Amino acid sequence: MPTSEVYRVKPTAGKSSEQQLTPLYIVATPIGNLGDISKRALEVLSSVDVVLAEDTRHSKRLFAHYGITTRLKSCHEHNEESLIDWVKQQLSVGSSLALISDAGTPLISDPGFVLVRALRAEGFTVLAVPGASSVIAALSVSGLPSDAFIFDGFLPAKSLARQQCLSEYLHESRTIVFLESSHRIVACTEDIVKVLGGQREIVVARELTKRFETVLSGSANDVLAQIMVDDDQQRGEFVVLLKGAPKQQDDNQEIVKMLEILLLELPLKQAASIAAKLSGRRKNDTYNLALKLKQGH
Repeated sequence: MPTSEVYRVKPTAGKSSEQQLTPLYIVATPIGNLGDISKRALEVLSSVDVVLAEDTRHSKRLFAHYGITTRLKSCHEHNEESLIDWVKQQLSVGSSLALISDAGTPLISDPGFVLVRALRAEGFTVLAVPGASSVIAALSVSGLPSDAFIFDGFLPAKSLARQQCLSEYLHESRTIVFLESSHRIVACTEDIVKVLGGQREIVVARELTKRFETVLSGSANDVLAQIMVDDDQQRGEFVVLLKGAPKQQDDNQEIVKMLEILLLELPLKQAASIAAKLSGRRKNDTYNLALKLKQGH
């Protein structure tokens, strides 16, 4: 456990103070450039008893670069649930543990959620050692609004399911961020054009912080064309960002009039559903507006 840090956590009922003072560290590691790691992260990784790693072979390269000799133990989506009791026991006897993913901030589309949730549910301390994140890095250089955004992990691999997911963004006003793989980036961008239109502004950030980093931006049509003519733009790891749709005005008289008519003949839920389909608005938004009209607000 890092000697430079002192933790004073109020013990949870049924838990000893010793247990409370032995946290699990969630440590961010570089997403490409090995220089993008904090001094605190290096201190924690060097001083804990065990580091839980998504892929120990991958993490050994980082450890070798910085001369870290801490024991590595695999923790991935297929075994993390079975590790819960072992981690609890280690923390309970005073052993210090850290969790890392292959790159970036753990639990962001990476394993760890099951373990962290189980530990917090029983009063164990979980501490973040923040650092690199491909999602935040891409957002910071995209030129798209960053005051409000949503992150949607990886979209479905199959085209039809991916198109259905993309259709939910038709009227989403916040910036949308998701991840994509090299063998699906072309098909994904084609689906963006098909579902959201070729003029939708998008950004495709590839291989962030690595040697061949590129950030393409413009209309979906233009970005797709750039990807298609350059095979290099189809290699690596991708973060895709979509500019949000213009916000719809709350005083939109057309949808209000539509709902008023439908509510005269139909139950609230059915009227809202039909209005959503006709107007292209999200079902929840239309239902809430219909509810206000029904209540006379």
